[in-house]
Amino acid sequence: MDVPTQYLQNIQQVFANYKQMGERAMAQLSEKQLTQTLGEESNSIAVIVKHLRGNMLSRWTNFLNEDGEKPWRQRDGEFEADLDSRETILAAWEEGWACLFDALSPLQGAHLQQTVYIRGEGHTVMEAINRQLTHYSYHIGQIVLLAKHWRGGDWQTLSIAKGKSAQYNQLKFNQQ
Repeated sequence: MDVPTQYLQNIQQVFANYKQMGERAMAQLSEKQLTQTLGEESNSIAVIVKHLRGNMLSRWTNFLNEDGEKPWRQRDGEFEADLDSRETILAAWEEGWACLFDALSPLQGAHLQQTVYIRGEGHTVMEAINRQLTHYSYHIGQIVLLAKHWRGGDWQTLSIAKGKSAQYNQLKFNQQ
């Protein structure tokens, strides 16, 4: 398999891993916790999800042929807290991710050097994908941090539990 094809397969898996991380964090929360903020100037998980959805729909709709900042996008509205149920939050989440994966799945290695635009600035397809990966991982980290905060001592870790690294490593190395 050539390197561009490996990259495209890998990047889809990386995006899927971040999607799953966000889902596992949100699954631990009550509906109220999904919409709760730390203060007036902070965003709830619901607002972060709404922003991710808006960004994903804008960036990935007609990805190869249109600027990633669509004229119909209302970015400022993405920060209005109007997703108020688990159902609407998760529907927005799924809609955004579906748009991303639908855009990535048909890409071929030859596309990676093609130029696409975001707010009129040219990027190779690979650069645009990496730009979005960093943006989404930043927001998934916010979701995880907020979820961990709201759950406190009841938080179920999404990775290696604190103080369990040696035990985890021993298990992994014994599998080889």
